[in-house]
Amino acid sequence: MNEFELDRYSRQILLNDFDISGQLKLKEARVLIVGLGGLGNIAATYLATSGVGHLLLVDDDVIEASNLPRQVLYNENQIGQSKVAAAAEQLKQKNPGVEIDLIGHRLTENALLETLEKVDLVLDCTDNFATRQGINRACWQQKTPLVSAAAIRWEGQLVSFLFDQVSAPCYECLYPNLSDQALSCHESGILSPVVGLLGVYQALEAIKVLSGAGCVEHGSLKLFDGFQGRWREMRLTQDKECQLCSKVPSLT
Repeated sequence: MNEFELDRYSRQILLNDFDISGQLKLKEARVLIVGLGGLGNIAATYLATSGVGHLLLVDDDVIEASNLPRQVLYNENQIGQSKVAAAAEQLKQKNPGVEIDLIGHRLTENALLETLEKVDLVLDCTDNFATRQGINRACWQQKTPLVSAAAIRWEGQLVSFLFDQVSAPCYECLYPNLSDQALSCHESGILSPVVGLLGVYQALEAIKVLSGAGCVEHGSLKLFDGFQGRWREMRLTQDKECQLCSKVPSLT
């Protein structure tokens, strides 16, 4: 690390359980962020400004006016631009030292698996179940750490999966038969600070996993009620009948 980096990240380096070694681990880390909406643009901002060295951004969408209240990385003059390009432009201004790769289309199953071979961690910031399911299956297969979050209306949830652990549950254990019905912010609405809060927590979990500092519990599901301002937490266990991660899976 050079003198500027030591100065820039000095407040993080001051943490006894983080120190220079934690900062160097962030600098060497590669993170895949799937979805640059309300969750992804917040998480990407904190990862970039905290010193994560390489971000791979995936999104096939463009910025709309209705995105701006919760996707605060973007500006009004970027309406109509692709989210990955607009995000990269803003993130580079915040931290020119971060390397950013852009994927402006949806990844096929094979392309996702190939991409996972190049990264240390995945943030699932998507807004539909089919995509979440595909990301979970790929991360489980490659044993890549996955931090997944969701937010809708006044509510949010966060869960981290460290798939190198024995008998580790997966996202499919939690939602084996969930459909995308009634899960859209377009129809159900979302309060902006709720999704921002979950994006911040995703970045925090990712930094702890990458640096080795702090505690990250595999399969600990955190549920947030923004209306009441309350958190609940529960520990997931592996579903013995899960079609993906059980001893007798039905998926290959």
